Amino acid sequence: MENQETPRQGDEKAPMDMRIVYYFVRIIRTVFLFLFWGIVNVFLGLYLGFAVPEESTPGRMIFFYSFAFLTLVVYLFIVWKTWRKQGHTTDNY
Repeated sequence: MENQETPRQGDEKAPMDMRIVYYFVRIIRTVFLFLFWGIVNVFLGLYLGFAVPEESTPGRMIFFYSFAFLTLVVYLFIVWKTWRKQGHTTDNY
């Protein structure tokens, strides 16, 4: 059993800094929320026809553009709240 090598102390990897992981999670959440917001608005506006003047009534267009603007404001508030502090994350890990 002397032929088995023991792991060397110098080969051990340094533990990963979790701040980097939290930063990456914030980036991914920001991008995901933006894409989700865009997909929902494209679905409502183009697929269902809320944003197309030829297919929609003025009331439906006002509803759609109001909804798109309000949800954009909510998205920007969430992004601002997530990124406002440099070293702090709002994640629950």
